[in-house]
Amino acid sequence: MINVALFGLGRIGQMHAENLFNNKSFKLKFVYDVDYKLTQKISKKFNCAGLKNYKIAIESKVIDVIFISTSTNTHIKFLTEAVKKKKIVFCEKPLDLNLKKINNCKKVIKKFNPRVQLGFNRRYDPGHNGIKKKLMIGKIGKLEKIIITSRDPSPPPLNYLKVSGGIFKDMMIHDFDLARFYLDNNDEYVSIFATASNMYDKKFKNLNDHELATCVLKSKKGIQCVITNSRHCSFGYDQRVELFGTDGMLLSGNKRENETEIHSKNSTNNKAPLLNFFIERYNDAYKLQLNDLAKMKNKKFKPLAGFEEGRMSLLIAEKAILSLKTKKLEKIN
Repeated sequence: MINVALFGLGRIGQMHAENLFNNKSFKLKFVYDVDYKLTQKISKKFNCAGLKNYKIAIESKVIDVIFISTSTNTHIKFLTEAVKKKKIVFCEKPLDLNLKKINNCKKVIKKFNPRVQLGFNRRYDPGHNGIKKKLMIGKIGKLEKIIITSRDPSPPPLNYLKVSGGIFKDMMIHDFDLARFYLDNNDEYVSIFATASNMYDKKFKNLNDHELATCVLKSKKGIQCVITNSRHCSFGYDQRVELFGTDGMLLSGNKRENETEIHSKNSTNNKAPLLNFFIERYNDAYKLQLNDLAKMKNKKFKPLAGFEEGRMSLLIAEKAILSLKTKKLEKIN
């Protein structure tokens, strides 16, 4: 049994608490949040101890994993402290909104041989992961192009948008990571061009953020990747990946409430609506990523997404923001 301390009990933290509680590999021992009333409430729900001081968990010899789902600006602090105490760390994305801070952290924790898993759950989605496996065994020949579509049903609350870091660091960061996931180990993206728009919702302009964004990336081997994001989508949570190769194409599509279809004299092929929330859409992925976390007790095991994946995704996001400002193709070093 792997003993876990969970930090951060917001919407995503509570989902993680439930998944950990229901997973036979883990024992949820401690929960912590700056809101102590919330800590007490969640600790009772999952029959664990609620902490006022998070350091108790980090110092505890019985805790194997520190699970971080707190606000982004606290991630590096908790991660660094946990790594120094030889804990396994799971950290929600992004690592931070500041690349210099991440690079400094990398230097600090390197000597402790950190074991860190990043919360890029889409790598674990059965569809997205499934086409990667088929790509690797040559089902479509050599990969030439990746097309990733990611559209939210509606924008997040204003309070969230104010601290999110913008569409590239908050939303598209998942897609930057997924884009890297489909490249082979000897390839990497070397350039990016970004464009974005605000059309209807004034709050995005006031926040210097965007409703719509598109990026085109090119890898060292010449593979193109097109990523399209939208903060709103009238027909639900639109999540699709297309891999195009010399011998064919692989698709990972949307999920629906159910797979029923209605055919009548007035219309045919009417299907159930798309799932309308990211926790529902990636429900399986959130659970499956815990399998890698459990395997990290073996010090040689590497999860699908680690610290470097978190660092590289933010590096690409910063290059996208730079491209948007310069209106030019930017090199990715």
